Amino acid sequence: MQLDNFIEIDGIPVKIEGERNLLEVISKSGIKLPVFCYHSDLSIYGACRMCMVEDENGRLMASCSTIPRAGMKIKTNTKRLRKYRKSILELLLASHCRDCTTCQNSGKCKLQELAVQFGITSIRFNNDKTEPIKDTSSPAIIRDSSKCILCGDCVRECNEIQNVGAIDFTFRGSKAVISTAFNKPIAESLCVNCGQCAAACPTGAIIVKDDTSKVLNMIDDPEVFVTCEIAPAVRVGIGQELDREIGENTLGRIISILHRIGIDKVFDTATGADLTVMEEAAEFAERLEKGGTLPLFTSCCPAWVNFIEKKYPEFLPNVSTCRSPMSMFSAVVKEYYKNNLPDGKTKHYHFALMPCTAKKFECKREEFGGVTDDVITTQELIKIIKESGVRFNETQPEAVDMPFGSASGAGVIFGVTGGVTEAVLRKIANDSSRTTLAQIEYTGIRGLEDIKEAYIPYGDRRLHIAVVSGLSNAVKIMEAIKSGEMQFDLVEVMACRGGCIGGAGQPYISHRKRNARGEGLYRADRQSSIKCSQDNYMTDRLYSGLLRGKTHELLHVEYNKK
Repeated sequence: MQLDNFIEIDGIPVKIEGERNLLEVISKSGIKLPVFCYHSDLSIYGACRMCMVEDENGRLMASCSTIPRAGMKIKTNTKRLRKYRKSILELLLASHCRDCTTCQNSGKCKLQELAVQFGITSIRFNNDKTEPIKDTSSPAIIRDSSKCILCGDCVRECNEIQNVGAIDFTFRGSKAVISTAFNKPIAESLCVNCGQCAAACPTGAIIVKDDTSKVLNMIDDPEVFVTCEIAPAVRVGIGQELDREIGENTLGRIISILHRIGIDKVFDTATGADLTVMEEAAEFAERLEKGGTLPLFTSCCPAWVNFIEKKYPEFLPNVSTCRSPMSMFSAVVKEYYKNNLPDGKTKHYHFALMPCTAKKFECKREEFGGVTDDVITTQELIKIIKESGVRFNETQPEAVDMPFGSASGAGVIFGVTGGVTEAVLRKIANDSSRTTLAQIEYTGIRGLEDIKEAYIPYGDRRLHIAVVSGLSNAVKIMEAIKSGEMQFDLVEVMACRGGCIGGAGQPYISHRKRNARGEGLYRADRQSSIKCSQDNYMTDRLYSGLLRGKTHELLHVEYNKK
């Protein structure tokens, strides 16, 4: 019997409901086909051929690039297909470094996973890529071409989602490789250190640079006083790899573990975000009142700042002079402990736990004077926790340490796209009533849409605001501003889609599922007794004390024009 709008998959009818390819229909039926080059957030490439299926006439087709048609009869698990997939895996492994036990991606590698799934225990072909060929020039990522399977995920991520164009395919056939222009080190390319290529890579060909040994060595030194700060997005990103719910706020458990492994003081970067709100709101108001350069671009995201420097240098005057929350808070912590080290300590070491690989680049920029000694990502923190043997789920939550033990909900939502804008609007509204906060919430600046616009009343005028995440979307806005097609007063840009919750230093999760992390930050905001940065008593104490006469020096930056 012929059923309209149905496909028969392994003898079971499955309805077509707008899926863009056969692979999505098969997935809906409860079958997980093996894939390398298919990525739900990227364009269809169809190169790896692992997702091949067979129709009733024995024809093979790539399910990722085949449009579903009613009446199709598809088989997904025949003897021919199993042999075909195993042969592809053998060929990939024959040109792949197989030092799996020492690979940073071991346990998370798609090639390793599929080799186990298909029972690959021997390879019939000689290995022609046994020597690692590493590019370690970047402070954020490491490239190892001996582990590349040419799936193209990193290229499409860099070109389609980020519009950076730092890497692409070069040469042809068996000599094809993924490289920068003229095969320059990645640090000398257009790379902005966002790390999204590493997030997309299914093997260990591109990984986040591991700086955990530096941190652990400092902790072990009895003369070093170690402090750290934790970015808002880390608390909602770490749980999924430690048997917690996606988006759960695990800040208390993280703090407890950091104390147990020997860190002297643990702080919340949201305190630094409150300072950013105060400074950025003041700068925005001054530009509005005195006719300064508009639109004002936010400066919290180092990959975005680097992108402006490389692709739109003429807009550098539009970038806020405010340091990012990390660099602001690091400067404050370093200034405080400059003359306040505990007895027996001769050196102060301050590092940051970030969801972002570009923060590794930021902390090395000479403009910031080394206020952040090192940055480790959420993934590196997970490694430290696992190595320590501390059981995450059995850890009792603890609070952040004094003297910087207070932060507002506005500072916490910095980790999700639109959060910076909402926090600034709470400040310039100068009203922390529930009614005003609700009005700001429903202006259209929340949500994971790539580009959001809002009109906000401000005195006798209306502010036109754009909130953008993903650098390819930033290009659309930049080109519209450049051509005069659109005019804005404030533009918030985060390099990673969804904001810091989707940072490349986080455990990977598709863009469609990041909403749970964002909701985790908004939930923390709702549960906070302090909603606005100006209501945080800590900001008042800092401005009247440690920051007096040093506000510009410690909280602002002028980027060196290259």
